[in-house]
Amino acid sequence: MMTPKKRGPLNILLADDGSQHARAAVELLGDLPLPPRSLVTVLRVFTPLQTAEHAALEISLEQTRVLLARKGFQTKAELLLGYPAEKVIEYTEQHQPHLIALGAQGLRATLGILLGGVAQQVVEYACCPVLVVRAPYQGSKRILLVIDGSPCSQKATEYLGLFPLPKGAEVQVMHVLPPAPLPVAYTLPYQGMEMMPVQRTVEEIEEARARQALEERQGQALLERATDELKAHGLEATSVLKRGDAATEIITYVKGQHIDLIVAGSRGLSQVKAWLMGSVSRKLVHYSGCSVLIVKAPRPVC
Repeated sequence: MMTPKKRGPLNILLADDGSQHARAAVELLGDLPLPPRSLVTVLRVFTPLQTAEHAALEISLEQTRVLLARKGFQTKAELLLGYPAEKVIEYTEQHQPHLIALGAQGLRATLGILLGGVAQQVVEYACCPVLVVRAPYQGSKRILLVIDGSPCSQKATEYLGLFPLPKGAEVQVMHVLPPAPLPVAYTLPYQGMEMMPVQRTVEEIEEARARQALEERQGQALLERATDELKAHGLEATSVLKRGDAATEIITYVKGQHIDLIVAGSRGLSQVKAWLMGSVSRKLVHYSGCSVLIVKAPRPVC
């Protein structure tokens, strides 16, 4: 077995707003065995309308910093005037942290909305990995890495390999194959006529089966490469191969297996280049119901 790469100190930015989801982010960070000399910067942003609350916000910010300091981390606190998403992204661009951690919803979360506006903007536009944490925090024991063979997916595998997971964490790697074709095709409507079912030929069915078998071999090979890479970092992982709509299959699996944390690349193989986030990653952040770590490849590549 290869010797795992040494994990260097991490520079983590915690965007704190005093919400229950931000508290969950503090708890999650507190469970991580961060390398020595790692730094957690607690950032609180207040708007011009909150100027009168400045003293109370300083106290709350210091309380969060102390909680993390008690875990043995190096910490510092920053209180900035501005608008939260804008300031978090600006601070990230200036200081280049290895990770941003923040709660999925803020203090002013709207009922029924599963992802707050600040978290949504940060995960879309920040230039580094973003950990979106959901309350209540129940540990980080079951980790699911989602891969698709894209550069961002490869980056996510590399990032997880060096990420300081809690002792005893169970890692699974999942790949979802495209949906299987239906045995019946449909003609396109023409001049008011309805769509008509057309039974596929034997040749078409055999060709589809051969294509599915090839996809399965390629999927298994992709999973094997990812688990081997994680093993090289000292992480044992099991593989999961599914077929169907990617977001649906992943979210169903996450809920059925009580996954605590999803790790995924920000974009897949077939995304429009202007989009910073792929549709699958976006759906996972919004609807998975658990914490999600989105890892981004360098922008010129991805």
